[in-house]
Amino acid sequence: MNDLSKSLALVCALALAGLSAPGWCGDLDEIRNRGELRHLGIKYANFVTGSGDGFDVELVKGFAEELGVRYVLVDTNFYHVIRDLLGKDVVRTGSEVKLEGDYPVRGDMIAAGFTVLPWREQVLLYSQPTFPSQVLLVARSESELSPISGSDDLSRDILQTKAMIGAKSLLVMERTCLDPANYGLTGAGIDLKSYTRSSNLNEMVPALLNNEAELTLLDVPDAILDLKKWAGTIKVIGPISEHQNLAAAFPKDAPDLRDAFDDYLARLKADGTYDRLADKYYPGIRRYFPAFFNPDS
Repeated sequence: MNDLSKSLALVCALALAGLSAPGWCGDLDEIRNRGELRHLGIKYANFVTGSGDGFDVELVKGFAEELGVRYVLVDTNFYHVIRDLLGKDVVRTGSEVKLEGDYPVRGDMIAAGFTVLPWREQVLLYSQPTFPSQVLLVARSESELSPISGSDDLSRDILQTKAMIGAKSLLVMERTCLDPANYGLTGAGIDLKSYTRSSNLNEMVPALLNNEAELTLLDVPDAILDLKKWAGTIKVIGPISEHQNLAAAFPKDAPDLRDAFDDYLARLKADGTYDRLADKYYPGIRRYFPAFFNPDS
C-alpha cells in the first residue's frame, strides 16, 4: 500500500469511528484508489430493473468505466438510501432536516429515479438533472372523476387537480417523491392512506386496484410504464406537482465526484448516448417533456 493509500485508509477509519477527519471517504480520488464505484440503486420504474440493467444502471456503469474502476450495484430502498450514502438517518420535521445516528456507509452515489426536493438538498449534493418528472393524480378507470382538460397554466391545472380529490381517499408513500407533505396535501383535510407494507413504489398501482384507496400518486416515468402494464385499469386525472428533476446524489463532501459525473453526463447528452438510453427505457417520454429533451428548440 502506498503512502496515499495509507492516508486515505486512515481518513476513512477515523470517519467511521466518528472522529474528526476530512471528508474524503467517498470523493473521486478515494474511489479511484479503491478501484470501485458503489451505486446505490432502487428497483423502480426501469431506473433499476433488478435484471442487471436499467436507465440509471447503464448510466452509472458507463461512469465507472470512464473512471477506470469496477462498478458495484448496491440494492437499497427509498427509506434507507440516504442513510446508506451518508451513514446518518434523515429526520424531517416540516422543512427542517436533521441527520442522526451512525450506520454503515454502503455506497458512493445514489442514482435511482431520485427526485430533487428542497429538503433533500439540505443534506445531499445533486448532479445536473438526469431525467424529468412530475407527480400525477391517478384513479381506477371506473372512477367517476374525469381527467382535467389541461391548459397553458400549470399552476391552475395543479389547483384544479387537487380540488378533485375532495373527500376521496388518497394512497401515498411518505419519505419518497410521493410524500404528500411535498405537495401541500397534508393538513388539508384529505383522507390520506399511507402505504407502509414496503417502500416499493411499484406496489402503488396494485394497491389502488385492490381498492386500498380511491386515488393514488405516481410520477411520470412510473406512470408511463404502469399505463402500459395495467392498460385499461387506471387513468391519469391531472398534475399534482410542477415539473421536477431527477438527479444523481452525492455526499456534501464529494464535490469532485459530482463534478466528474456532471462532465460525463454532459458528454453523453452531446453525443446522443443519453437520448438513446431515454428512448430505450421510456418510449414516448419526449412528448411529456419536450423542453427537457430539446432545450434549444
